[in-house]
Amino acid sequence: MSEFFCNKFKTGTGYALMPSHQQDLEAIKKLPAGQPLRVKVTRMRNVGQHRKYFALLNHVFDVWEPPVAKDEIVTFGDQVLQPEKNFERFRHDIIILCGFYDAHYRINGEIRLEPKSISFASMDQDEFEQLYDKTIDVIIKHVLHNYTGDELREVVDQIMEFDSS
Repeated sequence: MSEFFCNKFKTGTGYALMPSHQQDLEAIKKLPAGQPLRVKVTRMRNVGQHRKYFALLNHVFDVWEPPVAKDEIVTFGDQVLQPEKNFERFRHDIIILCGFYDAHYRINGEIRLEPKSISFASMDQDEFEQLYDKTIDVIIKHVLHNYTGDELREVVDQIMEFDSS
């Protein structure tokens, strides 16, 4: 299967897809002429929105206070554990709460939820936009109860403006 990158342009009679680079033009030239083709369009991920997503998560993680006292000792079997905040675990939990996960059986028969990857190769722009919107909802419901969605978006926009200056 051929894969290449195109840009959409307006023409005098409608719209056209044009190859983005010379190698994309070469890939198109190799396609059979006069035969129908099935085309799957995937919007390229917006790196700015990816940065904005992490600005959102970092801000919320910084202000988040876990419901358990930080100095509380937890036991797991014979082990004594002292829990601490962990950004990766926090990020994974948010993604799972948004409904973007895979379920797997553990060796003891329990089900473990694993967050879907948000890498550029694993998640297209449309799905990432859905994740971003659901992340706002999850944060308001589970972490920052005193914010509205608009207020949280405004805070993130201010962080992004500050970071880019």
